[in-house]
Amino acid sequence: MCGGPAQSPTLPAGIDLTKETVIYGVVTSAGAPVPGAYVRLLDATGEFTAEVVTSATGDFRFFAAPGQWTLSVLHRDGSVRKAVHALAPGLVEVSLQLEVA
Repeated sequence: MCGGPAQSPTLPAGIDLTKETVIYGVVTSAGAPVPGAYVRLLDATGEFTAEVVTSATGDFRFFAAPGQWTLSVLHRDGSVRKAVHALAPGLVEVSLQLEVA
């Protein structure tokens, strides 16, 4: 494991983390980043809210209201689903490891 400090995402100018919630992270498989995975943000009732495609480095980011969320990842190599408790404004980091189909 690297001894360097944890990295936070690069955010657009004007984002006020005292008022906004940013759910972000990396999708991996066997320790390697997964580009091109579809990450869905589902609300507390399981309804679709938003979707992004991971970057070349497996990164994703959502701007959301504080609350209970679920992240659902779909990729040809597998999938994963994880509950997220983002109960206050600020950064919420979530690591998502694909479960091979």
